[in-house]
Amino acid sequence: MATSTKAATGDSDDRLPLKKIPGTYGAPFFGAVKDRLDYFWFQGVDTFFKSRMDEYKSTVYRVNMPPGPPGFPDPRVIVLLDQKSFPVLFDTSLVEKKDVFLGTYRPSLSFTGGYRVLPYLDPSEERHTKLKTFCFNILKDNGPRLFSEFSNAIGDSFIVWETALEEGGTASFSTECAQFAFNFLFRGVVHRDPVAPGEASLGTKGGEHASLWTAPQLAPVASLGLPHAIEELTVHSFPLPFILVKSQYDPIFKFITTYATDALGKAEALGIDRNDAANNLLFFLSFNAFGGFNIFFPAVVREIAGVGPDLMRELVSEVKDVLAATGENKISLQSLGKMSLVTSVVYECFRINPPVPFQYGRAKKDFILESHDASFEIKKGEMLFGYQPFVTNDPKVFADPGTFNPKRFLGPEGEKLISSVFWSNGRETDSPTLQNKQCAGKDLVVTISRLFVAELFNRYESFELAPKPAGPAGPTSQVTFTSLIKNAKT
Repeated sequence: MATSTKAATGDSDDRLPLKKIPGTYGAPFFGAVKDRLDYFWFQGVDTFFKSRMDEYKSTVYRVNMPPGPPGFPDPRVIVLLDQKSFPVLFDTSLVEKKDVFLGTYRPSLSFTGGYRVLPYLDPSEERHTKLKTFCFNILKDNGPRLFSEFSNAIGDSFIVWETALEEGGTASFSTECAQFAFNFLFRGVVHRDPVAPGEASLGTKGGEHASLWTAPQLAPVASLGLPHAIEELTVHSFPLPFILVKSQYDPIFKFITTYATDALGKAEALGIDRNDAANNLLFFLSFNAFGGFNIFFPAVVREIAGVGPDLMRELVSEVKDVLAATGENKISLQSLGKMSLVTSVVYECFRINPPVPFQYGRAKKDFILESHDASFEIKKGEMLFGYQPFVTNDPKVFADPGTFNPKRFLGPEGEKLISSVFWSNGRETDSPTLQNKQCAGKDLVVTISRLFVAELFNRYESFELAPKPAGPAGPTSQVTFTSLIKNAKT
C-alpha cells in the first residue's frame, strides 16, 4: 500500500482526490527524441514545460527529459512544477539522490579522477557523511577568509572595468566575473593565489580551465550554441569523453594537490583518501561554486539594471547609511546583516533565477504525492523531476510572480515568503545537514551574493548595460557595462 507524503505529517485525512498522472512518454526511442527536440529547438525550455502543464491542466505530469537515447539512460520522469509537490525532492526518506545530480545520466568518472564526488552520493552512503563533513569543515575554517578575499577580488575587478570603459567605451562584466569568482574561491580555500608565479600556477587561465572542464559534463542537458543538427547528432546523443578536457582538468588538480595541503590533510584525518578529497575539492570549487556564481552574478546585474535608477539609488542609500551608522569604512558581516533591501534583492534574484534550475530524485518506495489540486500515486523506482524556475514562480504562493520585485521579501509578510525560495536542494529556511542533500555552502553563497550587491553599490551610484544579445542564451549570455558612475565620495 502506498504511503502518503501527508501521512508523515499526520494530515492524511484531508487528502485531495487521487488522480492518474497525466502525460505520455510516447513510443520507445522516438517519443524521447521528439521530447528532446521540443525541449531544445521547437519549443524551448519554458514553453516545453508550460505547454504540457496547460494541456494536461496539471502541474504534475509525465514526460521525457534530455538527454535520452541513443547513448543515455531511461529519460522518463514525472515533472513537479508547484510549491506543494516539489519539496518531496528534499525528502530523503521518500527519494534517493544517488547519481541524479545532473538528472537521468551521470558523466564518466574520468572527469573526477575515477571518484563519485559528493553531489552524486545519497546520504545513506558512508562516503557522503565523510565528504560532507569535510565540506562543512572547509567552510567553517575558511568562511571569514572567503568573505575578505571576495572584497579584495572584486576590488581588483572594479579597476579593470573602469579602465576598460575609459579606453574602449565598454567593459565585459562576464569575463571579469569569471576571473574574480575563480580567484576569490581558490585564494580563500586553497590559500594560494591562482595567478601567483609558482610550479603549479594557473595564471589567468583558471576560470577558463574550469569552464571548459565543466562544459562536456553539462553538454547533454544544455545547448552549446552549435548548429542544431550537429548538437543533436553529437552531444545530445552520446556523452563526450574526458580526454577532450584532460588538459583543463590536470592544471587545476595539480594546483590543488600542490597548495591545498591544509585542507587535504584535514580530509585524511577524516579517513578520506587524498586523491578523493582533491577531486571533491576541485568539484566544489570549479563546478558548484565557480559555476554557480558565474551564472548567478550576471543574472543579478541584469535584474537590477532592468528595474532601473530608482532601485540603484535606494541600494546606494542603504549601503551608505548602514556603514555610517556602524562607523565602518568597509563592509563587514555585521553591517551586511543590516542591509535589508540588499538581502531582499538577492532573494528575489534567487527566486527568479535559481542557479541550479533542476532537481531530481528516484522514489524509494510507493507513496502518495500531492499538488495544489490533486493526489497522485508514485511507484518505487520512478524518477521525479522539478523545474525550479516554475516552482518559485508559483502564483498560488507569490503575487505577480513573473515580475522582479526587489522589495518582495521586506517586512514580516515578506520574510514569511523566504521559506518558499528554493535553489539549494532545500528550503531557504532549512539548514544543510549530513542527512540531507542541501548545498553545504548555501549560507555562504547567499552571504557572498549579498556582499556582491553591497560592494557594487558602495562604489557605484549607477550603471548601464549593453542590450541583451538576441537568442536563447538566457542569463549566462554576455553582460557588458556601457557605463559605471562612481559614488561622489568613492
